[in-house]
Amino acid sequence: MAFSLFKTKKQKQKLDNTSLKYGVGLVTYTDPKGQVSEQFKTVRTNIQFSSIDKKLNSIMFTSSDPSEGKSTVSNNVAVTWADQGSTVVLVDADLRRPTVHKTFGLSNRKGLSSYLLGNATLEEIVQPTVVDNLFVITSGPVPPNPSELLGSMRTQDLMVRLVDKYDLLILDAPPVNTVTDAQVLAARVDGTILVVPQGIADKAGVKHAKEALETVNANILGAIMNRVTEQKSGGYYGGSYYGGYYGGYYGTDEKDKEKE
Repeated sequence: MAFSLFKTKKQKQKLDNTSLKYGVGLVTYTDPKGQVSEQFKTVRTNIQFSSIDKKLNSIMFTSSDPSEGKSTVSNNVAVTWADQGSTVVLVDADLRRPTVHKTFGLSNRKGLSSYLLGNATLEEIVQPTVVDNLFVITSGPVPPNPSELLGSMRTQDLMVRLVDKYDLLILDAPPVNTVTDAQVLAARVDGTILVVPQGIADKAGVKHAKEALETVNANILGAIMNRVTEQKSGGYYGGSYYGGYYGGYYGTDEKDKEKE
């Protein structure tokens, strides 16, 4: 993968504060037939075809740094997957800066942290959403030891239970370069996807995140380049550009490696 990406810290902070306060936009629910929603469906299809030999039961979305769109992408992909008729459970695994409860308008009184601390049952933390077939486990109250909780056997047991109960488990994980949480989770899912915003992500940061995931033998399915404009892409990706606000899905196959 090759990137030429720049953005000011002030712009990233504004995006971060907005999502923390209001959640992210669910365009796949509010405008299911729109151009952006169609691009998310394309992303979903490409993810499905990225692992033909093995069924993907669990997927993690992350980014190199905060405010790069991983929650927007993971939440909207979850909606498109559920629209197919598959039962999907979306877990907000960002225990430090959660947004999923805001996005779906759900209570965060009990969630993932509550279950991992033994303060709630699985039945108490799984919440239905306005989207048919889509269920959510919010982050729960912010714990003092997120990394330890996510690395515990209780987390692993929970993931096994969720994979057994639902067609697909999607984790909205913290950024790779800020905490070790994403690495811990990446080692336990079938596939990991990096969200890379054009014009925001730092090339060195993305490379570091990729290397950190490879250290734990994560199965990196590919990267989703979002916030793409036709002018920015300039045809560099050989027709992979899908137009509009969200870019295409780029797998990490040998051709991609040649571009690094």
